[in-house]
Amino acid sequence: MRTFFVVVALVAVLALPLMAQDRVEVFGGYQYLRLNDVGGCGSSNGCPNINANGWDAAATAYFNRFFGVTGDFSGTYNTQSVSVEGITASIPLHFYTFAGGPVVAFREGKVNPFVHALFGGVHVSASASAEGASASVSQTGYMTTVGGGVDVKVNRLIAVRLVDVDWVYYHFSGIFGGPSYGSSGNVRLATGIVLKF
Repeated sequence: MRTFFVVVALVAVLALPLMAQDRVEVFGGYQYLRLNDVGGCGSSNGCPNINANGWDAAATAYFNRFFGVTGDFSGTYNTQSVSVEGITASIPLHFYTFAGGPVVAFREGKVNPFVHALFGGVHVSASASAEGASASVSQTGYMTTVGGGVDVKVNRLIAVRLVDVDWVYYHFSGIFGGPSYGSSGNVRLATGIVLKF
């Protein structure tokens, strides 16, 4: 969690001198996340593929018309139903990411494509209760996100992010007390509104 605040502070400090130069963008919107083989044991062995929905927010400070730095934060949620020895439990899963990195954008005209590479962390938590007993676990690991998207300007201050498509890799050391585990077959999609300052 400390890394999250460091990234926010870094983006804020970088953005301050640029605000008067019309080079700061703030994005907020919907995110869909496809996580494959959660747990690293294979879907045939009970490790699920998960479709999660949530939110994505980002702040970008541009140093010139094409190059900038982005801080990106997201949360996605899913509930899994698990049965063990006749006992069924619903397990809410929460995935939070915090990352930052370079962005390259074509910011001329009405349609503005961009690409980015983001590096940071991911925090996952799960909890369950059944027949009077409850348990919760959480783990923090690192992540890499590479992708891009397209913004369409509505006016000087507002744009619509039609799509942001990213490949996501995440890695946990000793996830939930087990072996180290990484997964690279993950995709996230985001769409929403961009405010320009």
